Amino acid sequence: MDRRRTAALTITISLAAQQLQLKRGGRPWKVYSVSTSKHGAGEVKGSLQTPRGRHVIRAKIGTGAPANAVFRGRRPTGEIYTHELKVQFPERDWILTRILWLSGTEVGRNRLGNVDTMRRYIYIHGMPDSEPLGVPGSIGCVRMRNGDLVELFDLVPAGTAVEIS
Repeated sequence: MDRRRTAALTITISLAAQQLQLKRGGRPWKVYSVSTSKHGAGEVKGSLQTPRGRHVIRAKIGTGAPANAVFRGRRPTGEIYTHELKVQFPERDWILTRILWLSGTEVGRNRLGNVDTMRRYIYIHGMPDSEPLGVPGSIGCVRMRNGDLVELFDLVPAGTAVEIS
């Protein structure tokens, strides 16, 4: 990917608007509806809340995986999400298609200790397309439609800055 094109890419996520903006050169370029935590905003381990502040995409997982590929522990299970699979495993938190693993950059706020975003396994990831967007519904992560996530995944490199507010 052309470094000049990606160097100016940043992501902002608005918890209030349930929206992710991909910015190029500081200007909105792409806008996606998302779903963040149903438990609100917060940084503490075990809170099931979406952490705020400055982050980076630490790792990109799932390159080339099919749409609706199921991930557990950041590894594909070999399953493809279907309604039947949802009925079989109704309590599963579905992590689908791709994972953008976030790491906080603010020591004491979202990095290290009891507030470490990466150790909390906070991702931007795909979700069942039947689930609602634009309203909080996750248990900490930022959920996106699978097609939108594939587009975003292909556009941003690891190291892209992410601001959650």
